[in-house]
Amino acid sequence: MRRFFMHTWILEKPGLFSRTEPGHMADPAAGEVLVKVHRMGLCGTDYHAYQGEQPYFAYPRLLGHELGVEVIATGEDVQQIAAGDRCAVRPYLACGRCDACLRGYTNACEQMQVLGVHVDGGLQLYLKLPASQLHKSSTLSFDALALVEPLSIGAHAVHRARLQADDRVLILGAGPIGLAVATFAGLHQLQKLAVADLQAQRLSFLQKLSFPQRPSPVLLSQEPMEQICAAFDGKKPTVIFDATGNARSMEQCFSYAAQGARIIYVGLCQQHLSFSDPLFHQKELTLFASRNSLPADFAYIIELLESGHLQVQAWVTHRYPLAQLPQAFEAIHQTRDDICLKAMIDMET
Repeated sequence: MRRFFMHTWILEKPGLFSRTEPGHMADPAAGEVLVKVHRMGLCGTDYHAYQGEQPYFAYPRLLGHELGVEVIATGEDVQQIAAGDRCAVRPYLACGRCDACLRGYTNACEQMQVLGVHVDGGLQLYLKLPASQLHKSSTLSFDALALVEPLSIGAHAVHRARLQADDRVLILGAGPIGLAVATFAGLHQLQKLAVADLQAQRLSFLQKLSFPQRPSPVLLSQEPMEQICAAFDGKKPTVIFDATGNARSMEQCFSYAAQGARIIYVGLCQQHLSFSDPLFHQKELTLFASRNSLPADFAYIIELLESGHLQVQAWVTHRYPLAQLPQAFEAIHQTRDDICLKAMIDMET
């Protein structure tokens, strides 16, 4: 039994963090690892939980699922991971037994538990996990490892879309997930790639980040259809990713889309959505949902990062010590739509 003298913060209810007391943790069991959390990225899920707007969430909860960790100890039968390894954490705890898992859809497990949402997450200096949830790298920084999970959401959505070189691709929402989608969509060298948002500040990140194919910015206002078509030389997009989580935006995708287009919902909203069935049929549209990501997505991203084909240093725009976590949430809540792309928590300070 190990005792860790470390205070952290638990989200008691929307808008309220409280300090936790240090506690005991058993040694890792067979198939488990004990990790030290070095970095925790803040995600829209964390912000929504703080605001009381996150589906499938129960309080109180230790947040955190974007993690860069170091392996401290391993349980019996763990062979692929060793003490000292640096790893990204795949935070989707699938049961491995349901029909979805047996068919390979572990990202949509019927009994899914996500760290920091359904069970306590990485907002603690030490954490036990199944070894199968770790993806190691011998070269990446803890910052980069913590970014693998949000990047994987974009990578998985792009894999779902099955992009072709002649596609005209529109991404709605220039937040972290929309920009992650743009990053992996650009690897296909598309006919045209554009990112649209209502906030000019968010679109400014298109000039600051590294993209395989630089997207065109589209600042939406009162005539979104005209602005979108103008970005595609008068044509409509053949693929639309909605990363806004906004019901109105998600519904408008059906109007924006070209005949035979694919629409991929990456963002999540709590409302019911509605659309015109005649329009849906008349255009012969295809609608996808994209949820979480798969182990192969993590391996793909780590390979791109290690090879230098993907650069993510500019993604971290804010950094806070753990001691200032409540103040960080309040500050980011006030400004994140304008200037915050990714905030990183240094768990050791």
